Amino acid sequence: MEQIITCINCPVGCRMTVSLNETGEVVSVSGNTCARGEKYAHQECTLPLRMVTAVIPVANSDVPLSVKTAQPVPKKLIFAVMEELKKVQVAAPVALGQVILPDVCGTGVSVIATRPLL
Repeated sequence: MEQIITCINCPVGCRMTVSLNETGEVVSVSGNTCARGEKYAHQECTLPLRMVTAVIPVANSDVPLSVKTAQPVPKKLIFAVMEELKKVQVAAPVALGQVILPDVCGTGVSVIATRPLL
């Protein structure tokens, strides 16, 4: 099986062809112009990861708090992460980088505040 993907590691945006065997393992990558592209192709085709960003309510405020995962999480868990965030409400003050939700969905990744809130 072959997948055609576009590398997002740099502005070049190489279009790569990734060949996978019957068990889903990467057999070959072509079209990349650097080693980062090959690494990205392996990761994207075997376990795609994404940063998750969202806003959550703040008690006694009309302004929501923007949050994100501190590291990328498996793409298949994005909706589960968002469901967990629906359950969260914070109260001011909140510091930039403060952990809002530790170990979201058992990933070992925390959701953190992306701005301070007084």
